[in-house]
Amino acid sequence: MTANQRLRPVALFIGGILGAAGVALAAAATHTGESYMLGNASAMCLAHAPVLIALFIGWNAIRTALPATMLLGLGTLIFAGDLVSRHFFGSSLFPMAAPTGGMGMIIGWLVLATGAFLKPRA
Repeated sequence: MTANQRLRPVALFIGGILGAAGVALAAAATHTGESYMLGNASAMCLAHAPVLIALFIGWNAIRTALPATMLLGLGTLIFAGDLVSRHFFGSSLFPMAAPTGGMGMIIGWLVLATGAFLKPRA
């Protein structure tokens, strides 16, 4: 089994974590009335969770699945984590955390898109 194949479950794991976090954050936003930070964090988690699950499913056909998973997954975790930290603790995870996570997500989508031009693995 290659290192690439050993990392495949990471896509499903992060997708599941983001899905659960998205639902929990939506509930927290609804029940607290604090939808600005929590609602945005929920939306990003719920938008990216299905993509990571799709990458898990299409892992062998999408040559850029591994880097796209890492960028989209970590970018979403950092972005949403920063919004949650700002809401609950009043401070950022680290300086420029939300923009860093946002750039990770953007680059992840572009990396995924480049997979359209690469041959699937044999």
